[in-house]
Parts: sequence; structure tokens; C-alpha cells
Amino acid sequence: MSSATAGTLFLVSTPIGNLGDMSHRAVEVLSSAALVIAEDTRHSRRLLEHYRVSTPLSSYHEHNEAKETPRLIARLRAGDSIALISDAGTPLISDPGSRLVAAALDAEVPVVPIPGASSVMAALVASGLPLERFTFFGFLPRKGRERAEIMTEIVESRGTVVLFEAPNRVAATLDALVEAGAGERQAVVARELTKRFEEFKRGSVADLASIYRKADPKGEVVLVIAGAEEQEVSETDLNDAAKRLRKLGKSPREVMDHLVSALGASRNTAYKIAHESEHESA
Repeated sequence: MSSATAGTLFLVSTPIGNLGDMSHRAVEVLSSAALVIAEDTRHSRRLLEHYRVSTPLSSYHEHNEAKETPRLIARLRAGDSIALISDAGTPLISDPGSRLVAAALDAEVPVVPIPGASSVMAALVASGLPLERFTFFGFLPRKGRERAEIMTEIVESRGTVVLFEAPNRVAATLDALVEAGAGERQAVVARELTKRFEEFKRGSVADLASIYRKADPKGEVVLVIAGAEEQEVSETDLNDAAKRLRKLGKSPREVMDHLVSALGASRNTAYKIAHESEHESA
């Protein structure tokens, strides 16, 4: 049960480019809150001024969230409502805020989302790729083992994959996907969504890699990649995948989940193979 005197932590989505995408409800919440917190106050102040919102604005980002979170929770518990906004789009999606939400829930403070613009959803629905199942990876690690692991997950995924990438890294990421075996997979590079020069480039991963090797795209970029085609996976393939994941330090539960979601194994078969691989690696 939440405290009767506590305020509310609102997670308010903001436009990703076109200011017309701000909802009436979002403006009302920002206007009525005791405080608006944002990663970049200079950027967000322009948004608030555009909608004539005079609510005090404070910064909340990865460098001060540890210090600011207890202070914000104290205000929420005292009855103030606070609105967290992203620089663009939906809060917490590749942005700070998870720590504050977790702390608010621990303190029994109501957390209320105010839906709105999302570059992830905009890119997905206009991609033309299957959306029955999809996975969001955010920004990929630049290098190292973690990047290699995620590349493997993307290539083996049966569902559509969506991720963010810096414009000057698009060609390198597409080339890495080609090298990992996803060159023939259909993909979309969505650029400057909702803005004047919005653009969708569609084609195979290999074709898109060839295009962007010549020139980096301009503006904000979202990549959408089709999932792997359904195919019969042998028990040998499942065993090999399990052994590879165990060598990477994955737990039996993580191995089992991967065999089910990425390779289409039944839960019984995945459980058996995951635990057999645990004993073999012990």
C-alpha cells in the first residue's frame, strides 16, 4: 500500500523531434508537478517554455543520481509530486531513471507513466518487419566480450531486434552483423524520426552496410533487424550452443532461456541440456 501523504513520481514522455507529439496530459502533469527533473536542463527548459510550463526544473543524470535520489524520495514522501522527463522520448529507455523508480517503489511512492513518443516504437511500426516478438538492445557496447555476446544474441534471435547507434558507428555495427552471419537479414536504418528529414533506408544488412560505409547518416539513428528464419535445430546444435554459453559464464537458467527463446527448443529439452552442460563444465 502506498503512503496516503506521498506524492507521485510521473514518468512523462516528451517529443522525439516534432513538438506536436506532446500530449495534453503530459503538459498538464508537468504544469501541476512540484518539480520537473531532466538529464539536460538546457534542452528541457526550451521544451517547458514552448508549452508555457513554469514548474521548477532540476538536473538528474548518471553523475548525480546517487546523491539526488534520496533527496527526491524525501520530497515525494513529504507529498510533492515530481515529473521525470527524458531529453527526447520515453524516460528510462537508454536514459537515467531506473534507480529513482526502484527507490520510489521501495518507499511505497506511486509511480505513474504518462505515455507518448518513443523512437523505439516509431521505428518498429514503420519498419515493415514482423512485430509479433521483438527485443530492444539499446546502445551496443563498443568492443570486448560483452559486444561479442550481444552480436551472437542478435544473430540467433528469432524475433525482430531494435537498437540505437551513434551515426558514426552505424557502418561498423552493420559490418559486424555481416561478419557474425546476419548479412542477408532484412533491416531498416531509421533516421531523424518525426523530424523534417525523417528517412527510412530498407534492405539487407549487407546492402545497408555498403551504403553507410560511404557516408555516415546524419542525426539520431535507430536500427531494426529482422529475426532469423525458423529452422529445425538439432540436439547437437543445442548442445554446442549450451557449451559455448557456459564457457562465457552463463548460468544454467540463462542457458535454458537462450535455448528456448533464441533457438526454439522445448523447455524440457532446454532444461536437460542446460544442466548437462553445467556438469560437463564443472
